[in-house]
Amino acid sequence: MNGTQYIDAPWGVSVFGAASVDAAPDVARLRVAIKQTRQKPGEAFEVTRGAVNQIREVVRGHGIPDTAVSTSRLNLESSWSYGGERKFLGYECTASFVIELRELDILETVLVDVVEAGANQVDGVEFDVSTKKELRAQARTAAVAAAREKAALYAEAAGVRLGPVIHIKDVDSDQLQNSYRGHARGGGSGGEGDLAPGKISVTAGVVLGFSLISG
Repeated sequence: MNGTQYIDAPWGVSVFGAASVDAAPDVARLRVAIKQTRQKPGEAFEVTRGAVNQIREVVRGHGIPDTAVSTSRLNLESSWSYGGERKFLGYECTASFVIELRELDILETVLVDVVEAGANQVDGVEFDVSTKKELRAQARTAAVAAAREKAALYAEAAGVRLGPVIHIKDVDSDQLQNSYRGHARGGGSGGEGDLAPGKISVTAGVVLGFSLISG
């Protein structure tokens, strides 16, 4: 049995409860990169810097603030071909960006314009929801209710009554997504890697321990 589903020293009954709250995404993050190869390091930096500036201008033209654009990686390395003979191709400069959009209806337009401005690599589109904290709180409340309902069923079947809660153990939400999807109410998926946003599922899980009262 997985360690998240039991209490080391139970005093009565311990139960696992999970819940999922779905929401339409309202945030998209575009992950794009510029890769340019030139014979000299300075040339590679210069041409990449020019493309970076063009992309920033394009993004500003769509009303996206500079704070919504972050450079996640800037790298320079030697580039070689590995065919019949190893050949030096030049210095490859890579600048990676994450562009956060709050207006999803302009997503495709922004993506096309960014590529035309010089981004020659698209690493993906990730959808998210800005109210995740509030949704997580709702899911946690629902998970507690699910655990309590399950405990009451067990107690009734065993001919006892539930006492007070004497133990609460949170279940890591990332672990829950991977291991307990089948337990969650109203599953669902985000739209990661797809231009159709779909929905975002925010899950929560909890293990509750109750004391038991005879009769």
